Amino acid sequence: MITIHLRYEIDPEKLEEFTQYGREWIRLVNRLGGTHHGYFMPSEGDSDEAFALFTFPSMAEYEAYRIASRTDPECVAAFQFARDTQCIRRYERRFQTPVFD
Repeated sequence: MITIHLRYEIDPEKLEEFTQYGREWIRLVNRLGGTHHGYFMPSEGDSDEAFALFTFPSMAEYEAYRIASRTDPECVAAFQFARDTQCIRRYERRFQTPVFD
């Protein structure tokens, strides 16, 4: 099992747009074989930092998702929404192995 941890630097003036983007990706990751654990939005502290966590059964299944997301019309539209709204300034991706028990 592999968990992907995303750290986003977002535009705090476009929190609504980023929230819309996040809700769409939760649905898309789940539809494409992953388990999305949610987006974690700014509250107190930094106003321009958000996080997301999602898990795939294996790195191979994550790679299959990545390949599929490049041509899936809904994924392409979600990527374009982020570009159009410029709600994301940059992001970092980390791969982690979860321990649940």
